[in-house]
Amino acid sequence: MEDILIISNYYPPEKGAAANRIEQLALKLHQNNYKVTVLCPLGNYPKGELFPEYKGKFSVTEQLQNITVKRLWIYPSVSKNIFKRTLSVLSFASMLFLYLLFKKTPHKVVVQSPPLLLSFVSVLVLSLMRKKIILNVSDLWPLAAIELKALKKDSFSYHVSLFLERFIYSKATLIFGQSNEIITHIHSIFPEKECHLYRNFPDHKMAEMDFITNENGPIKLFYAGLLGVAQGVFELCQQIKLEEIDIELHIFGDGAEKSQIEDLIQQNPEIKIFFQGMLERNVLHEKLQSFDIAIVPLKTRIYGSVPSKIFEYGALGFPILYFGGGEGETIVKENNMGWVANVGNFEKLNATLIEISKTGKSEIQTMKKQVFNAAEINFNLDFQIKELIGKGVF
Repeated sequence: MEDILIISNYYPPEKGAAANRIEQLALKLHQNNYKVTVLCPLGNYPKGELFPEYKGKFSVTEQLQNITVKRLWIYPSVSKNIFKRTLSVLSFASMLFLYLLFKKTPHKVVVQSPPLLLSFVSVLVLSLMRKKIILNVSDLWPLAAIELKALKKDSFSYHVSLFLERFIYSKATLIFGQSNEIITHIHSIFPEKECHLYRNFPDHKMAEMDFITNENGPIKLFYAGLLGVAQGVFELCQQIKLEEIDIELHIFGDGAEKSQIEDLIQQNPEIKIFFQGMLERNVLHEKLQSFDIAIVPLKTRIYGSVPSKIFEYGALGFPILYFGGGEGETIVKENNMGWVANVGNFEKLNATLIEISKTGKSEIQTMKKQVFNAAEINFNLDFQIKELIGKGVF
């Protein structure tokens, strides 16, 4: 059994697409006869405070589903204060640097990027030690930061980020990109770099969801995930018009916009939006049996980004209302997964919702079967991993 190390800023029991993505990769590698170790911070995301089981600890080693998880100390924070956020990143980066420098690590290492500073520290040390570095790029930074207006072009931070980005691409042995746009971007800088498409497919290991249908009830639209700046769920709640159509929106999750969303709903009970909080994945899936359509929004079109919710909820059999632009639109359209509204165009979104309300529940039930079958064929994590192993990537 060959050893492999995965370095990530997120890992369950933390929530969100990033933690789920790395867990699925670790589990699939284990199933294919790799001895997997994950190196990550003490659990703290998305609230920015250590989970109770990690408080007062400097480091923790766990066995989770046959994966060895080594958690290092971090000063956790999701504060808007730039000093606290920087201190948080630097705290784990310094621990990671020391660990990689002085602890024995396998020859093959998967490094998750972003965050850029953590991937830079990892790639720097690992390249000096002549390790095989498999860089897993899920978003393009600093480009995404510019599009989200989190960074100003030509600022000092932008130029530092640009240097870090170029460095990790140049030193990586090979690169995974979650989208074709990411691979195109990397090849525009390093045309000869070996790159492979690696989609964020889920692995639910389940048959089609046992949906509970109330033909006389409203069409139930849901969002489930992080409530952060990139998703723009608060603005979605402000702009969506449901009062005069037979649709209601339910929101599951946690994050920076949670309190704003709760206040909006409390002050405007007529808007037919319901906040359900953060649920464990198995509880969420059980709850979603009575729902109809998943909405996948982004605040703005982010080059290179493909929300993993497309694959996750497609694999459960949910039609998708996609409102994020970019490559995600192509995936939804090519696989006949549902509806697309131009990102940021709320007039088009509301027109699409009127169209959906006229579709009716019986037709949506038929769509669910079609979406599930398409996802089972086209979004198969087992096939993807085995194909990459066959190419000698790992």
